[in-house]
Order: sequence, then C-alpha cells, then structure tokens
Amino acid sequence: VQVVESGGGLVQHGGSLRLSCATSGFTFSNYAMSWHRQAPGKEREMVAHIINTGSKTMYADSVKGRFTISRDNRKNTVYLQMNNLNPEDTAVYYCFARLPGPGYWGQGTQVTVSS
Repeated sequence: VQVVESGGGLVQHGGSLRLSCATSGFTFSNYAMSWHRQAPGKEREMVAHIINTGSKTMYADSVKGRFTISRDNRKNTVYLQMNNLNPEDTAVYYCFARLPGPGYWGQGTQVTVSS
C-alpha cells in the first residue's frame, strides 16, 4: 500500500491550495479516506472525511465552508481544496486510507500560511 500526498507549500493569508493524495496497492473505491493535520505542539486532528463513493463528506468545524474534500475513484486519488487559508491552518497535512486495521498514513505535506 502506498499513500503519497502532494501540493503543499507556502501561501499568503486568504490564498488557496489544492492537496492531492495518490494511492496504490488496494481497491481505492472500497474505502473511505480522510485528511488530517498536525500543527507544531498540537495533536493530529481530522479535517475532512469522504466515504468510498464520494457521496458523503464530513468536516471539522474549523474548516467548514473553506475546505472541500473530493475523490476520483478512476485515478485512486483524493483531494483537499483549501480556500481562504489563514495562519491557523499552518500544519503538516496527512492523508489516511481507512483500511481495516490501523489503516495507512502518507508521509505528509507541509502547508504554511503567512500573515
């Protein structure tokens, strides 16, 4: 199983980024996926979740209305569109494949929002 994030970077307050998470080694369309983030000195938190079909999503209150999770089951990829970013969104963002057992984490991608 491979879970590989990309798309992070440095962006100004109010800007946008789109993260991608490419996967392989499992039947992507069978499993829910989620995005999490961890800021320095803080615990990792879930920011968005999407079920296997893509028909249902969930968001942390802190990102509702600004972030959108989506997936392309033909490309085995999940996305996180992040708009109106603010410095509090600065963190390492991780993709998580919700397979049976402990699941699989990607290596993370850094998002830094300047004020």
